[in-house]
Amino acid sequence: MIPLLRSEFGPTRREALRVGFLGLGGLTLADLFRLRANAASDAARTNTAVILLWIHGGPSHLETYDLKPDAPSEIRGPFKPIRSAAPGLDVCELLPEHAKIADKFTLLRSVAHDEADHLVGTRRFLTGYRDLLAGSDSYPYYPALESGVSRMRGVIRDGMPVSISVGGAGSDTWRGPGYWGPKYKVPLVDVGRGLRDTDRPRDPARFDDRRALLEQFDTARAELDASGAMAAMDDFRKQAYDVMLGGKARAAFDLGKESPKTREKYGEGWGQELLLARRLVEAGVSFVNVNVPGRPPNSKSNCGNWDDHAVNCDLPTAMRERLPYYDRGVAALIGDVYDRGLDDRVLIVACGEFGRTPRPDKPANGRMGRDHWPGAMSILVSGGGRKRGDVIGATDSIGGESKTRRYDPHDFLATIYRYLGIDPATETLDLTGRPLPLTRGTVIEGLL
Repeated sequence: MIPLLRSEFGPTRREALRVGFLGLGGLTLADLFRLRANAASDAARTNTAVILLWIHGGPSHLETYDLKPDAPSEIRGPFKPIRSAAPGLDVCELLPEHAKIADKFTLLRSVAHDEADHLVGTRRFLTGYRDLLAGSDSYPYYPALESGVSRMRGVIRDGMPVSISVGGAGSDTWRGPGYWGPKYKVPLVDVGRGLRDTDRPRDPARFDDRRALLEQFDTARAELDASGAMAAMDDFRKQAYDVMLGGKARAAFDLGKESPKTREKYGEGWGQELLLARRLVEAGVSFVNVNVPGRPPNSKSNCGNWDDHAVNCDLPTAMRERLPYYDRGVAALIGDVYDRGLDDRVLIVACGEFGRTPRPDKPANGRMGRDHWPGAMSILVSGGGRKRGDVIGATDSIGGESKTRRYDPHDFLATIYRYLGIDPATETLDLTGRPLPLTRGTVIEGLL
């Protein structure tokens, strides 16, 4: 399957193929190439890349990466920690594949902030701030991480978008380009949809239907060539068509180039989105956001994402369904990145907007859940050219607060920017003409 780029702004995919526009936030690709050519001096020129696994809903650190088996019974969860390949690094018993490769990742346990709402927490974590654009009920005023990477590295580079989001919409309207405007909106790759029937729901059964899509790309190119339209375009517009209809991007999006063994290792559905992320960073994309689903295919759980309140979800049931699926995909991605020698230049990060409360909810319906909790969370970091298998920071005995140095989302953002060769203090002008830095944080010691 060759997914397409989409945005909430701009023309349809069909229009993109017919008239040569690909709406990345209301700006044509040709315009983006011009923008890149005019601002190339501002773009970082490094070969590093980041894959962010965004766990929308707020994953419980107490049931994944920071279990508290010695806490009182009314605090600790139903699962036990297991030892891993890295001494002193324990993970949930439902994550055995993680345990096998724990020497390849770091657990960061001391990032926290002050916003317990999903919308505000997402903005706070990925922009550093909570502010909204005037007249908007969801879009942030400050640019989010993926838009920052896109702008600093030039939007389109070497035939590939600099930043791409993969998978379900999740919280993509709660983060964005902020005061930079929609021209820095990051495109979304929808793996499970076809080229033309863009309004149908995602259907994993169509995942392997690549030949028909390839034929549609080839037909579109042939029609453009026959009409003489390609010859009439300037160089920028020709580059835009190359991104859409062929060349490097077309090859990167074609999962059919992977062996059946590799595709099987990742698993179905979301696992294939992780495989696509690996292909994209190999092809030169600098930042790939992959939205992590809250339940696997054919799930019987009533938990739509990782927002595990007892009133609408039973956390133990949800974890027993989702964690083996999550475990397989994350371990496959990490193992693949290391096996292919990409770990020196690719950083993998898995996190959500916050953690969950130490004290569970146990209402009369018999379900167990945990509420929003920005005071503690766990972040997995792998690759990045650094020795792993360690833990940075620690929470108290019930997983409620940091007992070591507490890092703010600004520090997390500064660390990612620095890894990508981008100065976190780089300033741009906001809507009032004020010079504002990408982030106000400092690099987290020991993570890079």
